[in-house]
Amino acid sequence: MKVEVCVGLGPWTPRLLALRRVVFIEEQAVPEDEEVDDQDGVAVHFVVEDAGLLPQGTARMRDKGHGVAKAERVAVRRDRRSAGVGRALMVALEAEARSRGQSEVLLAAQDSAIAFYERLGYLAEGPEFLDAGIVHRWMRKPL
Repeated sequence: MKVEVCVGLGPWTPRLLALRRVVFIEEQAVPEDEEVDDQDGVAVHFVVEDAGLLPQGTARMRDKGHGVAKAERVAVRRDRRSAGVGRALMVALEAEARSRGQSEVLLAAQDSAIAFYERLGYLAEGPEFLDAGIVHRWMRKPL
């Protein structure tokens, strides 16, 4: 499974934003003003597309300083969940973080995704918190 990587906004930006709209705004009722922000122009984006150029999954990464990369906006098309798309995105994100000299990845995992991230070696820390009305926990993975 091939994961494309682009810094800032790239040629597939409209497609990955459309996927995020479906997953976060439509499926999970995240308010649009919380999902769409000004960080897309500076983030590193990851996308898995099928042969028809439809995004199967996407994620973004931001440098938080002090060797920490933050994984964000990890979204996989409903019909491609449990098909390895999320794993491929995170493996690519971690490799990119390493190549940039990062020593760990931080993310805010939705409660329903904690087991997925644990299988990838992430450890939950701290109490649960609400983000966009959804229960999350911070998770970290040393690289």
